[in-house]
Amino acid sequence: MSDVVLRVTHLNGGYARHTVLRDLSFELRAGEILALLGPNGAGKTTTLMTVSGFLPAISGSVEVLGHPAHRHSPHQLARYGLGYVPDDRALFTSLSVRENLKVARHGGGTLDLALDYFPELRKRLDVKAGSLSGGEQQMLVIARALVGRPKILMIDELSMGLAPAIVAKVLPVLRRISDELNTAIVLVEQHVQQALAIADHAIVLVHGDVRVSAPGDVLRGDPDQLERAYLGQSVDPALTVDSQDVPA
Repeated sequence: MSDVVLRVTHLNGGYARHTVLRDLSFELRAGEILALLGPNGAGKTTTLMTVSGFLPAISGSVEVLGHPAHRHSPHQLARYGLGYVPDDRALFTSLSVRENLKVARHGGGTLDLALDYFPELRKRLDVKAGSLSGGEQQMLVIARALVGRPKILMIDELSMGLAPAIVAKVLPVLRRISDELNTAIVLVEQHVQQALAIADHAIVLVHGDVRVSAPGDVLRGDPDQLERAYLGQSVDPALTVDSQDVPA
């Protein structure tokens, strides 16, 4: 379908000859949110880094906005419309909030567009990023990505180091971004139930293998199956059959 913005097909990924991600396939359409879940070491960050071009795929393929990812650098994929928010935030801590936002102006977005989603930052525009709270820094890194007006936004561990109340405040903003800007989002998140509350679809990875792939609301309503997936136990086959593709 024409609105597929990200297609991952039988992807195997890892580092050198060490495979940590096996046979992952899914399709993501504009305006959808995919929650990528699983315990530490499951292959979630490897997935984001491979899709974003920072790691070469061992085998399989990734197509970003119609472009084969292996033929393009991360910088080129960003120009096409792929935004990546790493788990270490990668802010310029000695620069102000305003300056951090300005360095991302390349995709047609504006500072006002980003700040509309995170109005708390308007009062902190002249404050150095290194002086912000953890929650404000996370808002800034997402706002900075929005300035580039991405068509796909990859977010790794949004909640790392944040209080649950801050996570509960920021995650619904991602749903708004997806709905209002028609942005596809792949979200790696450890606050599982909160991630499922905003996700159209979810994939649970365990030791690099897909254990569950199902609509977000289905998994949210079946915590027992979710727990079994995390523990590597057998799950309802209905949660894995014909579910490698995110449905329209």
